[in-house]
Amino acid sequence: MHPRNHSTVTEFILLGLSTDPSTQILLFQIFLIIYLATLVGNFLLILAVRTDGRLHNSMYFFLSSLSFLDICYTSIIVPKMLVNFLASKKTISFTGCALQVYFYLFLGETECVLLAFMAYDRFVAICNPLRYNAIMNTEVCIWMIGASWSTGCIISSMDMYFTYRLTYCGPNVINHFFCEVPLLLQLSCSDISVNNIIKLVGGTSLLCIPLTLILISYFKIFAAIVRIHSGRYKAFSTCISHLVVVTIFYGTAMFMYIRPKHLATEDADKLVAVFYTVTIATPMLNPLIYSLRNKDVHQALRRLGRCIN
Repeated sequence: MHPRNHSTVTEFILLGLSTDPSTQILLFQIFLIIYLATLVGNFLLILAVRTDGRLHNSMYFFLSSLSFLDICYTSIIVPKMLVNFLASKKTISFTGCALQVYFYLFLGETECVLLAFMAYDRFVAICNPLRYNAIMNTEVCIWMIGASWSTGCIISSMDMYFTYRLTYCGPNVINHFFCEVPLLLQLSCSDISVNNIIKLVGGTSLLCIPLTLILISYFKIFAAIVRIHSGRYKAFSTCISHLVVVTIFYGTAMFMYIRPKHLATEDADKLVAVFYTVTIATPMLNPLIYSLRNKDVHQALRRLGRCIN
């Protein structure tokens, strides 16, 4: 955050998903259940990977890292949203809004890079199986995880600097359920032309570069699978879960940040934001997507259940 920000706004009002009290109670109950399911599902997946020696390879190492990331990702949005469903004064402090924006960008950008590394892992497993363990060794996996988090940290810090160097002198009403950069820029009384350029170039680059690497990896994977005379389904089945997550995550993110301005509506933005931050995209469905088609994860979870009981 810029050290000499002269904003007069000390808090923001979040309008949320509904202003009807009975609807807010219903939404509170729904999102509380979703949030708890997200925490339990991802935590169990992390615990299963960590405690079962059969899952100690790079694919599950990345998967447990993704689950940890999703726990953090949803936890910066949902708790405050749940509080505001029941609160008469639905506000967030200037500092709280800044922190929410920073960690939202940080974790989202980290996930973009992590999904690209997970695609590369599948590429090595299918296209170079004999050297898979040598190439994707522990040191390489740790470096990739570190690179993902470092990239997210650096880029989000730059976004934060250019967003909070602006002056906010009113109004302070955000038509959303959390603080988001495009909406904050609309409230600023400073010139935001530089911010719009940075948002367009940075957002497009961060989405397109990892997505390009993912597409290249899968192009090579499909080419290798076509040459396999037997066991094609088994080879491809290890990629299906990752492809589903990539499609949902990047599809919703590109809809939010790269679509033409005239197609944007505040209600549609809130609905899509619910999908990729709270429910559909990755936080809640990741454990289901990766475990439903994976016998190793099924067995690990059953063994974990027997240990707990």
